[in-house]
Amino acid sequence: MEKHSIILYILLGILVTNLIRVLPMVLIKGQIRNRFVRSFLYYVPYVTLAVMTFPDIIHTTMTPVSGVVALIVGVVAAWYGMKLFPVAAICCAVTYLIEHFI
Repeated sequence: MEKHSIILYILLGILVTNLIRVLPMVLIKGQIRNRFVRSFLYYVPYVTLAVMTFPDIIHTTMTPVSGVVALIVGVVAAWYGMKLFPVAAICCAVTYLIEHFI
């Protein structure tokens, strides 16, 4: 690959990234009053985190079954009000037990 094309790709990446971040601030003046848009923007970080995390939970383990079981156990533990560290520890323990003893 030529040096010019690498620099062009880097500049294009910088331009696209900054446009995505700057355009909403430039185009939207004042407070957002639309209820649908506000709820959409409220859930964007959670959905983004879930989309980035979910595949790794299943594919990082030796077998996808242990990842799925740990995910289910973690969701149940979080549903019953456990904090982040105990949920993570339980998920790790479940993954370890499934991968080494089953």
